[in-house]
Amino acid sequence: MFMKTFRTVILSLCFIALVVVPGCRHQRTPSATEKHYELKGKVVLVEKDQHLVTIAHEDIKDYMPAMTMPFTVGEDWWWVFEVPLVAGDHVNATLVVDGAKSWLEDVVIAKEASDSAAPVSGEGLGPKVGDEIPDYRLVNQDGKVIRLHDYLGKALVLTFIYTRCPDPDQCTLMSTNFAAIDQQLQKQPDLYAKTHLLSISFDPEYDTPKVLRSYGAAFTGRYSDETFAHWEFASGSADEVKGIAQYFGMRYYLDSETGNQQVIHSLRTAVIGPDSKVIKVYRGNDWKPDEIVNDLRAAALTKN
Repeated sequence: MFMKTFRTVILSLCFIALVVVPGCRHQRTPSATEKHYELKGKVVLVEKDQHLVTIAHEDIKDYMPAMTMPFTVGEDWWWVFEVPLVAGDHVNATLVVDGAKSWLEDVVIAKEASDSAAPVSGEGLGPKVGDEIPDYRLVNQDGKVIRLHDYLGKALVLTFIYTRCPDPDQCTLMSTNFAAIDQQLQKQPDLYAKTHLLSISFDPEYDTPKVLRSYGAAFTGRYSDETFAHWEFASGSADEVKGIAQYFGMRYYLDSETGNQQVIHSLRTAVIGPDSKVIKVYRGNDWKPDEIVNDLRAAALTKN
């Protein structure tokens, strides 16, 4: 009788500890083009209103190295359950990638009451319009030291990426958009001469100048003929990258398990005027290349 009761208690505890969350209340028909990957990690931030959950995930086999980044979830996700998803929970899920979209399905949440990880706040503040940007130091794809004030007199647009990120909603989209911006500006020589593009990697350990050069040339399509005179790719030391990333509102958190600080891979794209002052900061991936081109045109026409 005692053993039966004991087993019942154990089973009850397991039921409380693990919550299986379907990707949607209604069955959907998978498309022929979607791919599925196993994802494991720890929740860092939950943004219910945005349908986003930021996860410090392990290596995703055949897809992506370990990273901390937000993932999209469906409308009928964790908040329909009495047990909410919170920072510190561990999750197993299926990452579905279909063309330019990706999302999580078949989520299993492991509650750990002893997890002492501090929750991460929402959006970083970032600079205000009109703020002059600090003269941050970086190293470009040629191994040359550059500084943000090197572009005084030109309208500058910068964004953050890392080359090993294949997510269609994240770095790949940012670089594809920048390629479209670069191509549009080439058709307007006067504006092209007054503007500059800069993609900054926050994965300096892997994204060496050689890696950045190869990655950038692939996106411009000019390969060995690419001079990077208009669109540069850069990184720097961990501290240098952290400084500029935090300035533009990206967040870092302390991983209680490793004791290391990790960047939360979120999206920031900033337009800087010829006077090195902030004109606009785009958060997320909703902006279009035409918007940035219009911002650059207006900025380039301002009095230097």
